[in-house]
Amino acid sequence: MTHMIGQLRSTVVDCPDPRALAAFYAELLGLPVAEGDSDGDEWVVLGGPVGQHPRLAFQRAPDLRPPTWPDPERPQQLHLDITVTDVEAAERAVLALGARRLDGEGEGFRVYADPAGHPFCLCWD
Repeated sequence: MTHMIGQLRSTVVDCPDPRALAAFYAELLGLPVAEGDSDGDEWVVLGGPVGQHPRLAFQRAPDLRPPTWPDPERPQQLHLDITVTDVEAAERAVLALGARRLDGEGEGFRVYADPAGHPFCLCWD
């Protein structure tokens, strides 16, 4: 039996504009804004209250150097896999939200960058 030391609270993404990137992911994932600072300029959290998952948070990092997938000089560091049922429709939707398609795909996934440059994958069975 494994002893739990802690529980994941949120996955946090650095970005130059937390409010804008949270809006992108709120639309992509259907998650509501759960909390944030008064104007959303420094911190925004999507999802449920603490203890409910998924929770995805965005914090202001004005000097962020976004990854350049697949260039190892500035690696991705973290990415999200998002399951979809119709990848063609999902691709049209994420591109309309401001994502861009990146090089690289495989059996069951395609790679994109969110509006701040973070890679994410649309995945299907």
